[in-house]
Amino acid sequence: MNIEQKLRDDLKDAMRSRDKLRLGVLRSVLSRVGYAQIGKDQPLTDADVLGMLSKEAQQRQESIEAYKKGNRPDLVTQEDAELKLLQDYLPQALSRDEVMEFARRVVAEVGAQGPKDKGKVMPRVVGELKGRADGRLINEVVTQLLSGD
Repeated sequence: MNIEQKLRDDLKDAMRSRDKLRLGVLRSVLSRVGYAQIGKDQPLTDADVLGMLSKEAQQRQESIEAYKKGNRPDLVTQEDAELKLLQDYLPQALSRDEVMEFARRVVAEVGAQGPKDKGKVMPRVVGELKGRADGRLINEVVTQLLSGD
């Protein structure tokens, strides 16, 4: 079963059980998926859906930080609950070492020699690790590998 179908099935279960929190989060994600499909004009892959889930989770984390600074514990609690729901759908995040190992393989495959070849490496690494590793981490690792550090 693909991720989008699992989201739809869980949405139906949330409706039946009247779980307002889960219902709201799943509707939001599925709405985003629907708009992306319209823009792409074809069904999304699981990697695309995982990328969207990852972005949603990242937005929740940023909101939590902002609400903590603004001394809004009520909103922190809400965002944290939504983040936990989203994380149930995301695969275990890769460690820095795992990202480094994968990026090394890609660098070797494309024959990248230095920082000027970053444009050859980044799209492949990001495409393969979408939803499983943070984009900033991938950028740091690839930059470090290509600069020879």
